[in-house]
Amino acid sequence: MAQVQELKIETRDGTGKGPAYQARQKGFIPAVVYGGSAQPENINVDGRTLERHIEKGSFLTTLLVLDGAGKKTRVIPRQVQLDPVSDRPVHVDFMRLEDGATVRIKIPVHFRGQAESPGLKKGGVLNIVRHTVELITPADKIPQAITIDVAKLDINESVHISALELPEGARPVIRGRDFTICSIVAPTSVKEEQRAAAAGGDAAAPEAAAAAPAAGAKPAAGAKPAAAAAAKPAAKK
Repeated sequence: MAQVQELKIETRDGTGKGPAYQARQKGFIPAVVYGGSAQPENINVDGRTLERHIEKGSFLTTLLVLDGAGKKTRVIPRQVQLDPVSDRPVHVDFMRLEDGATVRIKIPVHFRGQAESPGLKKGGVLNIVRHTVELITPADKIPQAITIDVAKLDINESVHISALELPEGARPVIRGRDFTICSIVAPTSVKEEQRAAAAGGDAAAPEAAAAAPAAGAKPAAGAKPAAAAAAKPAAKK
């Protein structure tokens, strides 16, 4: 499950581009906290600390406790805006998580067992249909990732959502169908060879039929039967 981590913050007076620009000039990233029974709050987060959290790769599924302004607030990041040039964060949205809250969240899917998969050993390809699975889950039981073992998968076999062990109380957002997460498919080169072989076999049949004389057909004038030609002795020198 996702671990709760603390993040130091400070309140931000004012809204709009001016106060946000001033915060960035001081090394902070402007953010907003919303949700729950309280009003939205404008805050600043230390830029370097925030970047370290984002670089871990699971920022949007990490529970955080915002520590500042004389209180602690449990939140989860919902959106990070990045600068299009530097790719550094410029704004963050946090959602409050009260006791007993549930969240709708996309969980990344990881795979293991590729080296043991009989289908991959035969030259098959791991076809990843979904890189994330969207769940509705209790805030206290958010998984950092869903891991799927493909060690026993052969070609044309797949893993569906019903095969996954989800945290207690969690359910997929998509209901009513057992959607596919991944499958092992034959490589394109093998499929092309099979199609070429089938096409070659279909083409060879008409050619063979054309080469064989029709039953009861008379040989052309001047043509000698093959058996007669073979029986004729060689001319004496």
